[in-house]
Amino acid sequence: MSDEQVIVTGASSGIGEAIAIELDRRGFKVVGLSRRGSCPVGVGMACDMTDEASISASIAKIAGRGPIVGLVNNAGAHEATPSAELSLAEFEKCMRLNASAVLVACREVYPHLKKSGDTLIVNIGSFFDKLAVSENVAYCASKAAVGAITRCLATEWASDGIRVLDVAPGYIETELNRDFLAKPKIKAWLERRVPVKRAGAASEVARLVGALYSEKIGFLTGETIYIDGGQGANH
Repeated sequence: MSDEQVIVTGASSGIGEAIAIELDRRGFKVVGLSRRGSCPVGVGMACDMTDEASISASIAKIAGRGPIVGLVNNAGAHEATPSAELSLAEFEKCMRLNASAVLVACREVYPHLKKSGDTLIVNIGSFFDKLAVSENVAYCASKAAVGAITRCLATEWASDGIRVLDVAPGYIETELNRDFLAKPKIKAWLERRVPVKRAGAASEVARLVGALYSEKIGFLTGETIYIDGGQGANH
């Protein structure tokens, strides 16, 4: 295993956990950030991704351990609320974790990635960034912001040897939604709406992220890569 560190936020469960495991399998030193401070591999550190000072301190501590070559901004949350009932506080709470934290983490890791050179940031967005989804205005807006942040940073930081990509999953099965997705009504709906006729697996998202790090495709930056079984393109 090399001494090249990749930071994964929200690494204690779900897609973040799968990404941490996959990057470790590919030989990267994983540092997982989460509220719980747990990570299935590598090193786990407690970090409140809604707190600017906590993010800054955590990344500075990681940089003191060795070179940083990557950041995966995976931490996020989803809640559905009718738009006519959505408070500004609820909207801003969603934006703070799903979008503002992405920007802060990117900003704080920037000098370390620039120092290492040939580095990569992967932001985990959502295919909801391009869809009209009832009762999801805050979540959709936050994930659209992730795409915009990705594009802007990619163009600004390309000359520093930093690539930035947005991986945008569709419906992905995790421990949090497994029972819901297993309901006959939901399974039937997915079979109608998703061309591959199922939800995705967290390991599939993780393999995509792992491949982006391992292959180091220098000409690929600023893009949103959808991994949704074709649902976003399905009429």
